[in-house]
Amino acid sequence: VTNGGKTTLAEKLKKMLPNCDIISQDDFFKPESEVETDEHGFKLYDVLDALYMDEMVKSIRDWMKNPASSSVTQEPQNTCDNLKNTDDVYILIVEGFLLYNYEPLNELWNRRYFLTLPYEECKRRRSTRVYQPADTPGYFDGHVWPMYLKYKNELEEDASNVVYLDGTKSQEELLSCVYSDIIQEFKKLRE
Repeated sequence: VTNGGKTTLAEKLKKMLPNCDIISQDDFFKPESEVETDEHGFKLYDVLDALYMDEMVKSIRDWMKNPASSSVTQEPQNTCDNLKNTDDVYILIVEGFLLYNYEPLNELWNRRYFLTLPYEECKRRRSTRVYQPADTPGYFDGHVWPMYLKYKNELEEDASNVVYLDGTKSQEELLSCVYSDIIQEFKKLRE
């Protein structure tokens, strides 16, 4: 969901996990001139066609081929004993709003998290942000929210192993939940 806390959560996790990189879907938006406009004059940014998804998949696969050559080799600020002295551990967080609706990505995930927000809270948060280009009047109700519902429904029908997170919870609660889950996943992968 837009303004659900995806980037904030990813950045906080990066500080806690060893050798952790982030790839953000927002870095793969097409230029405004290549984004379609609907019959209401809304630029259709909340659809897969507004993104260079093939380039995103390539970036992820390139990272997976050689994570040690990535720009990150840091010790986390706060970590548990299970992740200390693990020079061979590399973690990639991929954050974005249309990750699970693009089939070529679905074979790559170890864990999947989906932040949700109720309509009123999402609209309130969205209204406090400044976008470039700026949201036009009616854009949230006419495009953003309907696309979120569409893709969320598709995900619920087709995807398994998705952990749904309540975006109204505090950042600390969300961080604790996801971090604990990652530690458990890490333990399974090491066994």
